Amino acid sequence: MAARKAPHHGFQLLTDELIGQVKALVDIGDQTNGLVSSAQRLAEHKPLLGTAPPAMYLAKRLLEAAGPAGLTGEVTAADAELASYHKALRTAVDRYKAGDDAGSLQFNDKGTST
Repeated sequence: MAARKAPHHGFQLLTDELIGQVKALVDIGDQTNGLVSSAQRLAEHKPLLGTAPPAMYLAKRLLEAAGPAGLTGEVTAADAELASYHKALRTAVDRYKAGDDAGSLQFNDKGTST
């Protein structure tokens, strides 16, 4: 859980836990990039199924399934979505921490709570 009920009104974000989730997303993103590379290699590799018409048709279908409109496209789209989510989460954590730091500085400078 990345948030908990604060002693006063509202919720408090647990930034360390959010940062851990961001790091987990980075790891998943790295794995997704590996899948994109594998799918691209698969799409570039022509299956050796022979020259009979059914084999040629099957080879063509396999290449299409692995290509930009198939597996490669799906994995690339998933990678883009993951990167977008990672960026948004990282930005939210940074903004929260900056606001938290600003509130702490304001409290310390004036000697009263905000």
